[in-house]
Amino acid sequence: MSNERWHPIPGPTPVAEAGEDLGEIREALRDVFAIQDTTQGIGGSKAIRLRGRLLVESHEAYQWASERLGRLGYTVLFRRVGETDVIVLTPAVFDGGGSRTGMAAVLLVLTVASTLFAGANPSVIEARGWFWGMLSGWPFALSFLAILMTHELGHYFTARHFGVAVSLPFFIPMPFNLLGTMGAFIRMKAPPRDRRQLLAIAAAGPLAGLVVAIPVLVIGLLLSKVEVVPQGGGYLVLGDSLLGVALQRLVFRGISLGTGEDIFLHGVALAGWAGLLVTAMNLLPMGQLDGGHVAYAVLGNKAKRLHGIMLAILFGLGFLWDGWFFWAVLGLLFGRFAAVPLDDITRVGPRGRAVAAIVAVAFILVFVPVPLRVVPGAVSVP
Repeated sequence: MSNERWHPIPGPTPVAEAGEDLGEIREALRDVFAIQDTTQGIGGSKAIRLRGRLLVESHEAYQWASERLGRLGYTVLFRRVGETDVIVLTPAVFDGGGSRTGMAAVLLVLTVASTLFAGANPSVIEARGWFWGMLSGWPFALSFLAILMTHELGHYFTARHFGVAVSLPFFIPMPFNLLGTMGAFIRMKAPPRDRRQLLAIAAAGPLAGLVVAIPVLVIGLLLSKVEVVPQGGGYLVLGDSLLGVALQRLVFRGISLGTGEDIFLHGVALAGWAGLLVTAMNLLPMGQLDGGHVAYAVLGNKAKRLHGIMLAILFGLGFLWDGWFFWAVLGLLFGRFAAVPLDDITRVGPRGRAVAAIVAVAFILVFVPVPLRVVPGAVSVP
């Protein structure tokens, strides 16, 4: 959700070849930043690094600096190294690029088809053919896609509220798995301004998705039935989160399961269960996942320690469900890189920490240590 693309500003280079720009830069920052030293050509680039001390609150300083220096053609980065404030100016802009509406629409249509296939009733397929059989999967497909779409639109509209350029949601069809999709994502075309925006954008998706997933699961449980478990095996047992168990007890209170009985989920209930699972995976505090963004927004570079702890936990859980090995490997390969905002000095306030606490509680409530367990046998999957 935070891929960044840099493109040089066309025309003459404003730095390194034109020292007179430094005078304009110093004048633009005169009342917000006390400059101690200046370095040009950072890392062989044409960026400028200014070290010194902010004279006003960082969020105010960034507002003024970005407006003034933006007119000179610079993107402004605020960083803090030890006790020193650092401003990095780079003659580059973030390219919003095209919206790729056509690709987003095609992927959505394919994902609708794949989730219909995943939710299709085998008996209907056998009795009435593939067309009507696929249509029988609409309760699952509609419910699950509503959860995923709400999640992504939570990111999308929050980012747009802050003026951060983002892509439309891209869904990932996967017809031959339990859910018919690998989820969806949006791509941030530029970093958020500060950690407060990063936190809000990251938290909005999973929290919005939960607002839909919880009632979907409750409705689905009301449509589900308690039945005798097939003696021959050949079915899946879905793991429960703390929230899932609480909702089951709410819906089925007064109903005691007999020996050999269990709750057989309706397609809508399966969608709600999947919505909680997807939320839990997105809230893993690692790298580019929503939980990783929230962790970095609150902890900064200390989030790397939490990332390491989560990796160790996932490797351990992999011996209970091998799917966690896959997530741990993804965390090792891609989870080390955080989405650093333009202004990395401004910290989140009490309200932001409260939102982060809500996200942490939500993660604990929806996390499933063993999402799936296969009971082998000759009987078809119910």
